[in-house]
Amino acid sequence: MEMRRLGRTGLSIAPLVFGGNVFGWTADEKTSFALLDAFFDAGFNAVDTADVYSSWAPGNKGGESETIIGKWLKQSGRPRDSAVIVTKVGSELGPDRKGLSRRWILEAVEDSLKRLQADYIDLYLSHWPDPDTPYEETLAAYETLLSQGKVRAIGASNFDARQLRDALDVAAAKGLPRYDVLQPEYNLYDRASYDGALRNLCIAEEIGVITYFSLARGFLSGKYRSHKDLEGSARGGGVEKYLDGHGMRILGVLDEIAEETGAKQAEIALAWIIAREGVTAPIASATNLDQLVSLVKSAELKLSEDAIRRLNEVSEEKEVLSNFST
Repeated sequence: MEMRRLGRTGLSIAPLVFGGNVFGWTADEKTSFALLDAFFDAGFNAVDTADVYSSWAPGNKGGESETIIGKWLKQSGRPRDSAVIVTKVGSELGPDRKGLSRRWILEAVEDSLKRLQADYIDLYLSHWPDPDTPYEETLAAYETLLSQGKVRAIGASNFDARQLRDALDVAAAKGLPRYDVLQPEYNLYDRASYDGALRNLCIAEEIGVITYFSLARGFLSGKYRSHKDLEGSARGGGVEKYLDGHGMRILGVLDEIAEETGAKQAEIALAWIIAREGVTAPIASATNLDQLVSLVKSAELKLSEDAIRRLNEVSEEKEVLSNFST
């Protein structure tokens, strides 16, 4: 399996990260164990989660995903250093249990470590920008965790170019650790927030990038093509926005390339991201072993220059039309 350097963190990961948001939600503990075993057996080595996963599921309160990952790692017998565990802090878990203050980071990391049954977290991310906490306070808290060995590297999710630039500048000015990884939303449908200034900054600063919603909440699998297809789906509400002309045009090109290559639409959509300059690896999840087999194939799929060109063109249409309308 090809391993890719994750920015300046010193970590190396395979070109696909398993999305742990499904653990404790659409995948129960037994299924989650089987999925993780198969994923790691296939040569992959990184799983992404957050302290808030999967609080949105009925009866959950957050921490379910981390708990399942911790149980799996314990019972699997795998060496701790064989898994790169990515988790996040900052999303709301209750009153005074959110944000990026020093107090909450130092408390939240202990909770995550207990759930993960681990001595350290490989990559700890600020889940969202926190306008109420100075970058210096947040980065100083991470400095403490790094010095204690509880965290190996830090990064940020959902930061725009200005926020990431400001955080990097504060780190440099104050001699604090910097964000070495970014986790942005990025896929064939949603490109505008990362492509451009933010992507250029990550490339220039050698920042590792792992993308989320890489399959647009499952839309790019081709499974959802009408509102009727959303009925009964746990993801239905999140997928609905993609059922527009832009989304249908992208599916049309994915269908064409699938016919030409024999690959599935999801495999093609992920292979496109894997091939993008400025991306280390996309995050994608599966809820059954058949889906997982398809994810594995995406890391091996090499798209032709013509296929990449067609996907680039159709996925850029939304941004072009938006600019024209203004």
